[in-house]
Amino acid sequence: MAPQEDLYKPLSDDFFIPPNADIGATLRNDPENKCTYLCGNSLGLLSKTSSTLVQEELDVWAKCGVTGHFSHPHNRPWTKCCDEVNPLLAELLGANEIEVACMSTLTNNLHLLMNSFYKPTSKRFKILCEAHAFPSDQYAFASQVTAHGLDPEVAIIELSPREGEYTLREEDVLNTIEKEGDEIALVLFSGIQYYTGQWFPMESITKKAQEKGCICGWDLAHAIGNVPLSLHDWGVDFAAFCTYKYLNSGPGGIAGLYIHEKWHEVERPKFAGWWGHELSTRFKMPPKFSPIKGAQGFQQSNPSALAVATLLGSLRVFKAVGMMGPVRERSLQLTAALERLLKQSKYFVSPDKAHQNSRKAGFTIITPEEPSQRGAQLSLLFLPVGSGNMRTIFDYLSKMGVIGDEREPDVIRLAPAPLYNTLKDCEHAAQVLEQAFASIAKEDA
Repeated sequence: MAPQEDLYKPLSDDFFIPPNADIGATLRNDPENKCTYLCGNSLGLLSKTSSTLVQEELDVWAKCGVTGHFSHPHNRPWTKCCDEVNPLLAELLGANEIEVACMSTLTNNLHLLMNSFYKPTSKRFKILCEAHAFPSDQYAFASQVTAHGLDPEVAIIELSPREGEYTLREEDVLNTIEKEGDEIALVLFSGIQYYTGQWFPMESITKKAQEKGCICGWDLAHAIGNVPLSLHDWGVDFAAFCTYKYLNSGPGGIAGLYIHEKWHEVERPKFAGWWGHELSTRFKMPPKFSPIKGAQGFQQSNPSALAVATLLGSLRVFKAVGMMGPVRERSLQLTAALERLLKQSKYFVSPDKAHQNSRKAGFTIITPEEPSQRGAQLSLLFLPVGSGNMRTIFDYLSKMGVIGDEREPDVIRLAPAPLYNTLKDCEHAAQVLEQAFASIAKEDA
């Protein structure tokens, strides 16, 4: 573990930290200083390497036009712009390169994968997921079920935490699969739950699902670049992910998908596109589709070279710091430090007491305390529930230059991203949170 003094230095100096003046931190006396950005779980920051690569692509477009597809001064012809990205994504996913494709958007990829792997029958037709999954997942599940003529109310099983708890127990997930697995066609959870920050036990859920004859897939939007993954060794059937959170590819950045190689000769692309056609004959425009072997055969349209460049820049930073080993180690240290600082607050309420009726302003942490069950994110639930305290606290934090992410009506998510956040960020956030509660107390006095 790194000494505490090293935690005051970022793991990488390659990122632009927004100035307070530009994010509306009107209560800060040093408006030009950098803000405390704890929102990498929602949108990662821009790396300087990404900025340089995007500018290079713009210059190539300006100077070379269409010829940049084949002749590129930086040896990144646009026909092969994902060639460096795919192996780096595979390394982060714990996958083989042939199992990974950098392409499209998260929800579109999820639909493509479900069209291949969700094959309901009269006996096995249900989808098992967590309750309150991210809306895109919920919409995708419901629309896929409806497209097969099924009723989402019957075909979708949503697991909720036990009464008085905030996260799902592993035993409850596994028991549900054991009991209802004969009717479940697809088990599809988030790797890390976006609201609570819970890292689901992916290996055990995958194993149990497959033992019961179910297909198991994962939405890794909040997991890739956040926690170590071993999709191939775990036998995960498929996964979809975005890259604009911990992978810092920019708003609306290009996404990706994973398909275990055991399926490559079984599940061929159903919705073919020309970019999934093998490169050797792609530009000869043959009438018959000949897909690239593996996950990349699922590609449809040519990816934006600009979007790929932003992702590549961030992935190069990951590679430079040693990929997920050092990133995860630092993440564990920073998240534990932030948790410790938050629990020192006189306004902190332990999770087991947060359900008790109280009119006193406070907060609890609904993310699991066990480090192996979470990533970088801590979700703070503000009390009393429904009081509006979250909005007051969030506005105060923002005006003081602490950027987190609110989830109505009562949760703020704070995530010390290990590439660019420091112990100073954690300390400042905890200090400002205390000040925010003090301001509420003055108003109530």
